[in-house]
Amino acid sequence: MAQSCFHCGQAIPEGDQVLRPIDGKTQAFCCQGCASVCEVIYESGLQSFYQRTPEGELLSPPPAPNKDIEFLDYDEVQEAYVSSLGTVREITLMSEAIHCAACVWLIEHTLAKMDGILMARVNFTNKQLKLRWDNSQLKLSEIIQKLNSIGYDATPYDASVSEAAARKANRDLLYRLGFAGFAMMNVMWFSIALYSGANQDPEYRSYFHWIQLAIATVTLAYSGQPFFKGAWVALKGRTVGMDVSISLGMLTTYFYSLWVTLHPENVGDVYFDTLIDFMFLLLIGRYLEAISKNKAVDATRRLMELQPKVARCWQDGQEQVVPVRSLTPGMEILVKPGEKFPVDGVVLVGEGLVNESMLSGEAREISKFPGAKVAAGTLNLDGSLHIQVEAILQNTQLGRIVHMVEDAQGSKAPIQCTADKIMPWFVTATLSLAAFSFVFWFFQAGLAFAITTATAVLIITCPCAFGLATPMAIAVASGVSARHGILVKNGTVLEILRDMDHFVFDKTGTLTKGTMRLAESRWADIPELEQTEAYRAVAAIEQRSEHALGRALLESICQQLRCKPHDLPEASNFRALPGKGVFGHVSGNDWHIGTAKWLQQEGMVLPQALIQATEQQAQLAQTAVWVAKAGEVQGVLFLEDEIREDALALIERLKARGKQVTLLSGDLQLVAQRVADQLGGMHVLAEVLPADKNLQIQRLQQQGQKVVMIGDGVNDAPALVRADVGIALGSGTDVSMDSADIVLMNNQLLSVDTAVALSERTLKTIKQNIASSIAYNLIMVPLAVSGALTPLIAAITMPLSSLVVIGNAARIRGFFSEKAMRQRQAKAARK
Repeated sequence: MAQSCFHCGQAIPEGDQVLRPIDGKTQAFCCQGCASVCEVIYESGLQSFYQRTPEGELLSPPPAPNKDIEFLDYDEVQEAYVSSLGTVREITLMSEAIHCAACVWLIEHTLAKMDGILMARVNFTNKQLKLRWDNSQLKLSEIIQKLNSIGYDATPYDASVSEAAARKANRDLLYRLGFAGFAMMNVMWFSIALYSGANQDPEYRSYFHWIQLAIATVTLAYSGQPFFKGAWVALKGRTVGMDVSISLGMLTTYFYSLWVTLHPENVGDVYFDTLIDFMFLLLIGRYLEAISKNKAVDATRRLMELQPKVARCWQDGQEQVVPVRSLTPGMEILVKPGEKFPVDGVVLVGEGLVNESMLSGEAREISKFPGAKVAAGTLNLDGSLHIQVEAILQNTQLGRIVHMVEDAQGSKAPIQCTADKIMPWFVTATLSLAAFSFVFWFFQAGLAFAITTATAVLIITCPCAFGLATPMAIAVASGVSARHGILVKNGTVLEILRDMDHFVFDKTGTLTKGTMRLAESRWADIPELEQTEAYRAVAAIEQRSEHALGRALLESICQQLRCKPHDLPEASNFRALPGKGVFGHVSGNDWHIGTAKWLQQEGMVLPQALIQATEQQAQLAQTAVWVAKAGEVQGVLFLEDEIREDALALIERLKARGKQVTLLSGDLQLVAQRVADQLGGMHVLAEVLPADKNLQIQRLQQQGQKVVMIGDGVNDAPALVRADVGIALGSGTDVSMDSADIVLMNNQLLSVDTAVALSERTLKTIKQNIASSIAYNLIMVPLAVSGALTPLIAAITMPLSSLVVIGNAARIRGFFSEKAMRQRQAKAARK
């Protein structure tokens, strides 16, 4: 038996043995690299790494030395990966060699011994190493060389490279699926010929068997590789999962059919067609699962794309377009109307309105003036603004959200499928029964009968039905829900959504529409007829405006007066003044519509009663629009975000299910509480900074609660990832949809309750499928063990259990039928 390498555990090829003294004893290694790595580990006093490595775990071979590693020390290279180019720097490295908890321990303890390392934290889930070091004491190349010396490759993390790798893996899986489908179609022709009578002629029978063997061998080696690889990983980790049982069933079917082919004197049937059909069906499920996980572009890359890559640098009165990376704090840039801010900074010159809903989630446009702060990624609506740079790239508010999303993704535990929990017991029972059948019949009836009986047991118990129980139910549920506006990106959440006990809602854009409407108006001492005249004049002027508030006023006033835009009087001399308001001439009078500050600048006196009313309504997050006619203030119009029509019904249904409901908002407590009261009351977490929403979800989880987060903005992305289940609205940002598990493309909040009901139905179907598979095995396995079933009968009956599973899963399609929806509505009404 070949000797194993003392470090990696791999077999040492004959003649390649390397001997080194380790801790006073001579140990054998497979190569010089393993010997050097082991020496470094012992010299560092970290030999307990070998005790922490799971027994039987094979380590990766040490990486090849990187000859060009010094180029990473250049600032021009590092600026693409580090948070700042100061003395203290932070970077995320990737290492594919990280495979167990012992690797995490070894890397963290090795780096902790290096002078200049301030933090080293390994994320085992995504194989990333977050590193903070003092660049004046230690070079990045020295750190990577140290990692290489203990057996770990390390390269700077690049989200685009990660995405490309995922797409390559999906493409590879698609090729394997296509090959299996092609093989299935071809092998079926020979199977039909055999079943039609060709098996009666020994010459034709043997010829067709050999052709099927050739097709099945290539297909098994190529298309079956994902299952064999998964089984090998599971066995190395001393576990048995779905892949172990699938691989066992495929190999048993293949080798039995091979035995029949090689011994034509033993009349028997081959099952190459069954083997290939089985692989094809399972690969369909694997591919659908893979594309659902990688359908969206990497959320962190989406976030960074929100920041412009170039900026208009303003120096000595001249404008010059430069890369954002070349900017430093203190420099001055120019941002024109319609452009996004490329940096975090302070307004030096200019006034205008800025849409910060991308970052804050709040629908109001914010007025900016000298001294006001602006954030990268937000949109400048009007007015040219000169900005003093304060932070760029990863150091901006948007950059910090990126870091929070990455941290949340790394800490989120994977979901264990229902079938996976049962599979270890199932595989153990299968192997035991097959072994018992072979041994018993070997002594009772000889080798041939023992092989056929044991094979019949393994074919009967082939986990096709188990393998399809969960993915078929989830695939049907995902497909039918997508046709009704509920896009399930991560199908496994359908197994756990019904068990969630706490639903947390963002306010703006989620419980509210995210668009303004006229909520109230306060007038000076003018008659009602003149109030109506003012309404019509405002609508006539705003009809020519492109501002969001103008469109909201036009729509609200037309609804209130029950008129259409073409019924309004003609407006002339229209002017829009960025950051101030609009001016127009209607029915012989000049009208000013805008901010109080602008009207005061025009020499108008504001009534004290209206000033007090404006201050009161501001506490309710209402936006004030002042109206003046011929230099006299007429009144103030107040706009607010409108609550969605189905929000109240959803909250009531969730409460009827016994779920806790919380409103999470960055607005003032008074504003958030008012929305909560309008929706029947709920717990309120208000005045929460965008960066802290993620922490609020984490605190709820630390209290033992299973949390669903429903949001729509960029600032919700970390919380959507952190939550056990994240749900985003289709009207939200691309980043929020990328970060969520479920996207409501129909923008109907009641679909949240529908998704919960669908989760209940899906889990019920999965349990029914598993129960039918178990019942099938309880009936058929004793018959197979007793020798009453031949492999042919087993191969015929085995797909029947799969057909039952597929048929039962197909019943989920009726979930959205009118009858089923009426039944759910009636049930909700009774509650």
